[in-house]
Amino acid sequence: MPFWSRAWRRVEHVVSCAAIAHGRHPDAGGTTVLPDTAKPVRGCHAELVGGKSSEGQVAVSDGYIDLVRGDITRERVDAIVNAANPSLLGGGGVDGAIHRVAGPELLEACRASGGCPPGEARVTPGFHLPARFVIHTVGPIWNGGCNGEDEILANCYRNSTRLAKSMSLVSLAFPSISTGAHGFPLVRASRIAVRELRDAVDRDDNLITIRVICFDDDTFRAYARTMEDLLD
Repeated sequence: MPFWSRAWRRVEHVVSCAAIAHGRHPDAGGTTVLPDTAKPVRGCHAELVGGKSSEGQVAVSDGYIDLVRGDITRERVDAIVNAANPSLLGGGGVDGAIHRVAGPELLEACRASGGCPPGEARVTPGFHLPARFVIHTVGPIWNGGCNGEDEILANCYRNSTRLAKSMSLVSLAFPSISTGAHGFPLVRASRIAVRELRDAVDRDDNLITIRVICFDDDTFRAYARTMEDLLD
């Protein structure tokens, strides 16, 4: 059995309360990912839960982050995060996929925003996406790790979640920022992402769901290992 499919859960009070809060049924014969409507129980002990999402995607959760192997353009959340380029005028990978599904209105909204420096974030409507909004952030291009890449990547997550907090959003979906064409080492990036997203959930009582949507199996496995390694 893969390590990420073992049944774990973060517990703050008693086990029975945690099971109810997390939508688990004692007769379900397994575990489920966090429902969008329930705030995760977080406290002194963290564990991973493996299962499938409502759309049948492989997923795990540590009580802070839901990790899903899937397509971010299909996420029905308040906002998805776009790993954009500084112009915000579309590109390849996740950026291109989001623009294709959102439609030409997204390009016009991005053009009006005037671009975005690395590490910062901007927001537009989601247009034809299931998500209400798109938060655009510009990740670093990997250049050996001596040019502030770690801090820029951390700022992508910080500024995206701060923008979400200012808008009172309750559910977000992130891609793995900068680990594609920008070449940021996957394991290193996953540790920054998990740390920053857990901190964001601790800071924002309104934030119920943060999902990291992994496009491929390698990314999913790297994030799952990081989530396990960084458990309290």
